[in-house]
Formats: sequence, structure tokens, C-alpha cells
Amino acid sequence: MNRVEPLTTEELIEAAPYLAQLRDSGVTLPTSFHVLGRRPKVLEAFQPFFGSIMREGSVPAGLKQLIAHVVSRTAGCLYCQAHTGHFAHTLAGESYERVEAVWSFETSDLFSEAERAALRVARDSGGVPNAATDEQFDELRKHWSDSEMVEIVCVISMFGFLNRFNDTLANELEPDAVEFSDAHLAQSGWTIGKHG
Repeated sequence: MNRVEPLTTEELIEAAPYLAQLRDSGVTLPTSFHVLGRRPKVLEAFQPFFGSIMREGSVPAGLKQLIAHVVSRTAGCLYCQAHTGHFAHTLAGESYERVEAVWSFETSDLFSEAERAALRVARDSGGVPNAATDEQFDELRKHWSDSEMVEIVCVISMFGFLNRFNDTLANELEPDAVEFSDAHLAQSGWTIGKHG
């Protein structure tokens, strides 16, 4: 149950009119937007920031969503795990198999060495204290440029904010994210937890 009452969709669109196009395209606006809409300037600033990290650059969009998923799982945010798994498939085109196997990335033949290096850093950066090592960055550097490494760490860092925001406020998950997660993430331990 939400610890802060989300705005209605109408109130959200009034606070953030640029979201009307997204809503009108059939995309379910996340509960987190409905809550963050209580601070319209923060939501307005967040949108291009999020887009520049998740939709720009040379690291594949699907891998970015999987990185976000792994860091969210390490941080324990069930809300963000559901969204990143769902978005990896629906928005970024990742196969169900790769989303389902992401926690076997070390041994699964569905992941390349470059992807393993990025997912390893995501896994070990998501906790407190941060457990990323120099050796992991040496391995990352074998596959990714400095700009791409910053891109990967930007995904990890942005989800540090989102994990804390959504988990602390116990934001309720939308039905489409729940349906996806029950079908494709539950076998690796995902539950709706406090986000139902």
C-alpha cells in the first residue's frame, strides 16, 4: 500500500502535461510517477535525466534494463525488479529467457563476457556498502570504453535513487508489471511484497 497517496491520472497530467502523450499511447503510467507528481518540478527534471541514461548511448537498452534489474534485486526493491524485468522485455526487446536467466548470468550461455562484466558490477554495486572492486573494473574495461563504463554506472546510480524512492514509499505495482513478474520473475524468488 502506498505510504503517500498517489495523484490520480488526471491530477498527474495536470501537474505534468508532457505525460499525456505517453498515457495516450497506451503505456501504463507507473505509480511512482503518480507519487513523484506531488513534486512536479522533480518529476519534470527526472524525465529527461532518466531518458538520457536509459535511451541514449551505446550500451544496449536491453542490457541497461537488465543492469537495473540486477542492481534492484541486490538492493531488495521488488517494485523496481518488476518494472525493469517487464521493461527489459516490453520496451527493450529482451527475450523472456534472458530476463528469466539474468540471475544465472555467470554461467548462462545467454550472456556474453561483456554482459557478465557489467552485470557483475551491477550486482556488487547495489548493496551497502558498495562491493564493486578494482578487478571488476579491470574486467569491465576489457569490453567497454570509459564512456560506456560511465553509462553503466549511471544506470546503477539512478536505480539507487529509484530503489530507495519506491521501496521506502511502498509504491503499489501496476497490474501489467505484476502479471509479468508473476510469470517470469517468481521462479527466481520475486514476490509482490509490500507493493501489492
